[in-house]
Amino acid sequence: MKGLFYKPIQSNMAVGNNGMKYKNNKNKLAWTNSISRDKALSGPSLKSIFSIKKIVSSTLLAISAIAVCSTSSAAVELTHQDWQVACDNTRTCRLAGYQAENSDFPISILLMRRAGSEANVMGKVKLGGAKESSTKALLQLGNRHRMSLFIDGKDLGETKPFSTVAGDAELTATQVAALLEALTKSSKIELVMRNSRWQLSDKGAMAVMIKADEAQGRVGTPSALVSTNGASKSNSNVLPPKPAPQLRLIVPNIRATSSRKEKFSMKPSQLSALTKGTIANVDTDCPNLMDKSPWRISRLNGSQLLIQHNCWMGAYNAGTGMWVMNDKKPYDPVLITTEATDYANGKISSVQKGRGIGDCLNKTDWIWTGKNFVKSHESSTGLCRMIEAGGAWQLPTYVSEVNTLR
Repeated sequence: MKGLFYKPIQSNMAVGNNGMKYKNNKNKLAWTNSISRDKALSGPSLKSIFSIKKIVSSTLLAISAIAVCSTSSAAVELTHQDWQVACDNTRTCRLAGYQAENSDFPISILLMRRAGSEANVMGKVKLGGAKESSTKALLQLGNRHRMSLFIDGKDLGETKPFSTVAGDAELTATQVAALLEALTKSSKIELVMRNSRWQLSDKGAMAVMIKADEAQGRVGTPSALVSTNGASKSNSNVLPPKPAPQLRLIVPNIRATSSRKEKFSMKPSQLSALTKGTIANVDTDCPNLMDKSPWRISRLNGSQLLIQHNCWMGAYNAGTGMWVMNDKKPYDPVLITTEATDYANGKISSVQKGRGIGDCLNKTDWIWTGKNFVKSHESSTGLCRMIEAGGAWQLPTYVSEVNTLR
């Protein structure tokens, strides 16, 4: 569907739709994993049974059982009800919350905190105009776009001015502090503009806040987002930030001459047979490998080639296989991905929609370092909640600093 939400965007990591399955299973989003997690954490309200201390203890146990396993510097992800957290390899954590799924006024708030004992929480809010009632409310506002935060009916003042470039507004430090407190209990959180109200769900917030604390080593410290009935550790226990990997992108010389002094030539059937052994499950990951669609070959340097072949196509996503191989025996093809959507100047990208309307995406990039392709970026744009075309936020789980050498 290329209607209201269609926005051409370059590539991302393949993961698809919860509602429709296809022969090649490529429209199965990583977010489907959150469904089982949500079921594991759902049920009668714990707050009606336990004290806040017991809630925290129970949630910590649940998170340990269901969250993505991680080391102190590995990516951490958790989605629970209307909230999610993604912590990248530098230990920066981003928490995103949304409206309840049955709401006609899409809204999302992003809370970001870097690692380190002195790091503060920064907050932003973005209003969606995807649903008819929300669109009308935004149109009536004209260019003012100033909104106020209300928590349990209390007016906490206006946010900072709306940014037309970023499409969001920053929260003040006072608003962030009040919001964090409200999210640890049942609260009514609203962004108000004139007579229109966008309500943020608090369901699932505590679970992702605790997960962020865990990832940054804050549990039991004064800087924790969720207090466990008094700090038992000092902030010196908080993990420091990790530096982002330093990568060098070497732009391939497509005019490089082969060390063989002759043009590379191989039949399509031979290329298919040669690369088949690099794929664990061809029927699932590259069902089109043996078809008659053309191979695309690009020279990387005097001895290595990038070869490409269409692997699969779903209702709204597609994936291309990418391999690096030698231009003479032993060819030794190395698979990079079967989910690519773009290649240019030494950079492979994969961008996949979470569903047909394109309001949520996953993205992965790989860059050429002169000998091989390495991952340089991995992220999602959040839950599929109709905030805006392409998704509400950038929630990376892997980042790097790339310097280009031509």
